[in-house]
Amino acid sequence: MPSLSSSLPGRPWPVLAVTSLAVFAVSLDTTVLYVAFPAIRRSFASVSTAELSWVLNAYTVLFGALLVPAGRLADRIGRRRTFLAGVSLFTLASLVCGIAPSAPFLIAARAGQAIGAAMLLPSSLALVLAAFPRERRAVAVSIWGAVGALSAAIGPSLGSLIVDTIGWRAVFLMNLPVGLVALLRTRRVVPESRNTSAGPLPHPAGIALLVVAVGALALAIVQGDTWGWQSARTIGAFGVTAFAFVVFTIASRHAAAPVIDLTLFRDRTFGLANAATLVFSVAFTAMFFALILFQTQVWGYSILEAGLGITPGPLMVMPTAILGGRIAARRGHGPVLIVGGIIYALGGLLQVTTMPAHPAYVTHFLPMALLNGVGIGLVLPSLAGAAVHGLSESRFALGSAVNQAVRQVGSVIGVALVVALLERSPNMDGFRHIFALLVIGGLGTALFSLGIDTRPRR
Repeated sequence: MPSLSSSLPGRPWPVLAVTSLAVFAVSLDTTVLYVAFPAIRRSFASVSTAELSWVLNAYTVLFGALLVPAGRLADRIGRRRTFLAGVSLFTLASLVCGIAPSAPFLIAARAGQAIGAAMLLPSSLALVLAAFPRERRAVAVSIWGAVGALSAAIGPSLGSLIVDTIGWRAVFLMNLPVGLVALLRTRRVVPESRNTSAGPLPHPAGIALLVVAVGALALAIVQGDTWGWQSARTIGAFGVTAFAFVVFTIASRHAAAPVIDLTLFRDRTFGLANAATLVFSVAFTAMFFALILFQTQVWGYSILEAGLGITPGPLMVMPTAILGGRIAARRGHGPVLIVGGIIYALGGLLQVTTMPAHPAYVTHFLPMALLNGVGIGLVLPSLAGAAVHGLSESRFALGSAVNQAVRQVGSVIGVALVVALLERSPNMDGFRHIFALLVIGGLGTALFSLGIDTRPRR
């Protein structure tokens, strides 16, 4: 059985605090960009919306493709070392994003952020899991996930304030002090841990295939309306996606060191949790990207008003996630995920059926935002915990990386669908189609979670 080694004893709660700080910055950066996107588009007015969407998608494509190799790297050379390297690269790339003189320069810098984020995220969860005893991990993982969910949720409100008062470049520059604090504290309180018998790193060809597959899918969805859904370019992009995924799957089954170890999916809970993660991530990303655009384009709100309008929802995330973690520790993640998915779907249903084209914040938007916040708080942390619940300690980083990679694939699809639907119908019809994704995502999450059983065994 693979063995684990640790360089020095650590205190669990300080380890959770410092790793969560870095996760907070990464998750915040993602959703803040949804608010900053209109301002970035104005700065680079000569670049089309579809092309500029790669400021978002270049990050998520690379992030999703590199999470698994980074998780394997963390297991092999040390989770603390990988975490420090990831925080350093993410912080440096954030500086470059903040001074980017052109859209291609910004997209390239976002790719650097993605590499750093891919290194720090799975290693952070692995460090948390290694620091806590098994009986306390459900609560610890729920808090870790809640920090990520909360930062992602408050991104629009905080981002709108920053963009409105300072400018979109400050969105990236605010990562600098967070990164520096995380680096200093990690060196003091986080012990090293590794899998002393970890296998070789994944082959680069597998990584390239995954990048091509996800990137081609996003390209086909984003450009489908412009190129024509039956055009040779759109069909070709979908064809490249299918071919790359098939070759990737075959290669993963036969490679000595696959990017994704498909044997992980022999664990029923792991497979179902990742299926739920995929559908929920599409809906989660589509919601944040679309709600800012809906408030500014349909209701005529300013960026600041739109960001503040979303704030009540995020305020529900942290307390709900902590409560959900306690329930999961006693009764398993399944019931929490089922209830959370249904609540999230109800929020989406309100948007589809009752959201008017004129401002009606208190009577229509606020109830929806509160339901969405409760649903997010119950679902996102519990998905992260359920995915790794049945894995051995030696596979913590790898399992977490696969789960986060699936989440990023869902995010790419979510962004691409919003861009495509609004390019076709930049009005209430387009937004209602987007809101319907929330209903599908919530119900899909609940459906997949019916088979998740992580109840404590006596």
